[in-house]
Amino acid sequence: MPDFIKKRKKIFYVLLIVVVFFLGIFVGFKKQPSLAKVINIANSETPSKINADFEPFWKVWNSINEKYPDADKVDNQKRVYGAIAGLVSSLNDPYSIFFNPEETKEFKEDIAGSFSGIGLEVGIKDGILTAISPLKDTPAYQANIKPGDKILKINDTLTSDLSIEEAIDLIRGEVGTAVSLTIFRDGEKDPKEIKIVRQTINVPTLETEKRDDGIFIIRLYSFTENSPELFKKALKEFAKANSDKLILDLRGNPGGYLEAAVNISSWFLPDGKVIVTEDYGDDISPKDYRSLGYDVFSEKLKFVILIDEGSASASEIVAGAMQDYKKAILVGTKSYGKGSVQELVDVTPDTVLKITVAKWLTPNGNSISEKGLTPDYEVKYTKEDFEKKIDPQLNKAVELLKNWPK
Repeated sequence: MPDFIKKRKKIFYVLLIVVVFFLGIFVGFKKQPSLAKVINIANSETPSKINADFEPFWKVWNSINEKYPDADKVDNQKRVYGAIAGLVSSLNDPYSIFFNPEETKEFKEDIAGSFSGIGLEVGIKDGILTAISPLKDTPAYQANIKPGDKILKINDTLTSDLSIEEAIDLIRGEVGTAVSLTIFRDGEKDPKEIKIVRQTINVPTLETEKRDDGIFIIRLYSFTENSPELFKKALKEFAKANSDKLILDLRGNPGGYLEAAVNISSWFLPDGKVIVTEDYGDDISPKDYRSLGYDVFSEKLKFVILIDEGSASASEIVAGAMQDYKKAILVGTKSYGKGSVQELVDVTPDTVLKITVAKWLTPNGNSISEKGLTPDYEVKYTKEDFEKKIDPQLNKAVELLKNWPK
């Protein structure tokens, strides 16, 4: 099993979700080789502190055995996985889910940075399946899917009753095959169907650009294990460019590793400054993640960060810290608002759960998940802008850097 699973690293990748293992049910099955009769939970070794009546569950289990015509053909382990998935769905948390063996395999491929599909991060927002961000140069990006697009149908299946994992399963498929998404975009009258051919997706990480006017741009597309080292190299390029004007483009960046967000923020903050707080609620003390103290820039740095509806999770941690400490000006549109913390737990050798354990707070105590980040300068990027190849958000950032207050 990969090290990242064994170490149970905390991550926030959007795209995908979380779960809890139903230990009570599992123990019940292990203790009862025969399920011919309804089992009273009081006779099992499930901790008594669980205030719940398990008898209805066992009654349904046994009714299936006794009445369902093909009960002998049903894999009991799949029934266990189904029960666990149902348990997790009762949390009403779109970021918490149980990965069965097949889903676990796909999840590991995602973390490795290569998988087959269309390159689209999705989430549930206001109860609707929503595009968080198309990854750069992927089929979804080339098809002009935008952050915030509401996905109403996948092929002929309505998404209103789908979980995120079910939606992802439908969107993915073999390389070279096609999937049709029916989307509704704010500002347009009618939904439209977009057909996209699946490809092998290699998740991009970082690009740099030195403009003729001296402005240096770092475009960060995801927060992977390699992001801190790549960002360090990008800053060396920035230093060699002899520029004091920096743009960090986090638009469409769905997030990733917490450690990467802390490391990248540390280049701009003194040692010990709080970058983000992990708030577990009333029963557990909050945990602060602090700057590593690289802090290589003086007050002369002119720094703008671009965000939009596709900036989520780790992107919001970095941008939120820079905004709260007034290290950078934020330009664009309100961020996604994915400010919850997930932890990976290996349940069995081939299944994992990703469970929400806390919420992220910016240094000033603002909840990212409740509000997202509001830019200092709100600038929209319209369909007409895209078609005319105009980037008003980038243009505003350039304007601010050229007219930086002294």
